[in-house]
Amino acid sequence: MRNNPLKTKGRKIAVAVVLMAAVSVAFTVPADRYFDIAKSLDIFATLVKEVNANYVDEIEPKKLVDTGIHGMLEQLDPYTVYIPKENSEAFSIQTTGEYAGIGALVGQINHKTVVTNPYLGFPANRGGIHVGDELISIDGKDVQGKPTGESSALLKGVPKTEVEVEIKRYGESTTRKFNLVREKIKISNVTFQGMITKEIGLIKLEEFTPGAGREVAEAVTKLKSQGATKLILDLRDNPGGSLYEAVNIVNIFIPKGKEVVSTKGKAPESNKSYYTLNNPVDLEIPLAILTSGGTASASEIVSGSLQDYDRAILIGQRTFGKGLVQTTRQLAYDAQLKITTAKYYIPSGRCIQALDYAHRHSDGTVSKFADSLKREFKTKIGRKVYDGAGLDPDIKVKEEEISAATAELIGSGLIFEYASKYCGEHKAIPTSMKSFRLTDDEYTKFIEWLKTQHFDYKPELENKMEALMKAAKSESYFAEVETPLKELKNKIEEARQSDLRRFKPEIVKALEEEIAFHYLLVQGQIEVSEDRDPEILEAKKLLTDAARYAQLLSLQ
Repeated sequence: MRNNPLKTKGRKIAVAVVLMAAVSVAFTVPADRYFDIAKSLDIFATLVKEVNANYVDEIEPKKLVDTGIHGMLEQLDPYTVYIPKENSEAFSIQTTGEYAGIGALVGQINHKTVVTNPYLGFPANRGGIHVGDELISIDGKDVQGKPTGESSALLKGVPKTEVEVEIKRYGESTTRKFNLVREKIKISNVTFQGMITKEIGLIKLEEFTPGAGREVAEAVTKLKSQGATKLILDLRDNPGGSLYEAVNIVNIFIPKGKEVVSTKGKAPESNKSYYTLNNPVDLEIPLAILTSGGTASASEIVSGSLQDYDRAILIGQRTFGKGLVQTTRQLAYDAQLKITTAKYYIPSGRCIQALDYAHRHSDGTVSKFADSLKREFKTKIGRKVYDGAGLDPDIKVKEEEISAATAELIGSGLIFEYASKYCGEHKAIPTSMKSFRLTDDEYTKFIEWLKTQHFDYKPELENKMEALMKAAKSESYFAEVETPLKELKNKIEEARQSDLRRFKPEIVKALEEEIAFHYLLVQGQIEVSEDRDPEILEAKKLLTDAARYAQLLSLQ
């Protein structure tokens, strides 16, 4: 009888899983734990075999096993992930920032595949492709309505090969074609560096891929040559990356031979200390670091280490609290495992991990470490700092909250689309994005345009109101409360109708920042917002007050 290829494949996968796992754990765990692991894997292997042989419908063994792997890892933490061979390229791009292509990020905006970021200085940007350009075809292949991944794959290729990109620009009746030459793309970690006053320089760091330390050092040197005597390092919403680059960045501001971070894990090789290896760029320049709830991992190593050495003032909101270290392990068949192997500790001795993944609730959720478990530590000069919940800034700035209406306008892509429309109708870039502001008439035009887009949304309050009415009906209370509930529902609906006027300031701000990004990418976005950015304003205020800066870095 001819073998069932799916059955044979499933058996091979299952046996391979058992053998690889058995070999890998045989020398690293006690005998009783090894027996439990081997027994469980044997059960899993025979289960896959039986399902493949006897389940009523044909199955996909790889898909079934992959689902099992992902389900298993979900019990750990969100940073421990399985990377099959087919996803290895995307993972490499994410961790190294390198690939070969035209240097353009694409995304789906209202069912259209558009260019969302033509990275500065790369083929797409140099060739004249703009933010908001809709992709029509790539090398003659129609990509309209196709998944974003398909367009991205077509744009990538061997360096020095040509690719034809056809786009449609807002307000133009005909398409444009660009013949671009692919090249090796290394996405910059520093997305902005510039003087925001005569004395204060600003560096925006968005990634921690290889070269981040060198880029920040070069930015510091360049800004000093332009007259900077004080610096702001913006790490807001920076999710982190390479631990080594975090050490290199700290080294810019503290002496050679100082410990920046140590790691502690189960395996002996996970227990390491990392020291600065080079001479610093500047030990004295006053430094403010901007943080937010999205400042995580390597960003927290930089912020926390410089706080522990009393070398910088942290301004903004409490950081995310990711005190975990991941390493990548090679698996069979070119698959990989990114696994949490250690916790990291900054110079004061604190670990700032906020979520306790080791103790999940019965529903699978996790909680933050209790305040009662937080411990007090000291910076080098004796300032009090705490562990267990991210980094507390030295100067707290309340996070700007946006309404449900603004969030929906951004999330739906309508802010992005209108920015494309505006730039298509106003082709001349404003002479100064710093002073660029939309007029009342232009905002009215935006509201009228929204009507043609059938913009509608339900705020959370309205959803809860409907749930309340449904509950009242199901519990037979509706007759008694019908009148007040309907009155309240009507008031909520009336309020929603006025949201575009009520939340005009924040919607206008979102529009101006998106238009500025369309014109000049991150540079335009920072320029248009720097005079009303709460954290930047607070940093400017602090850095121009030498006495206050010194006082915050003292025990008084």
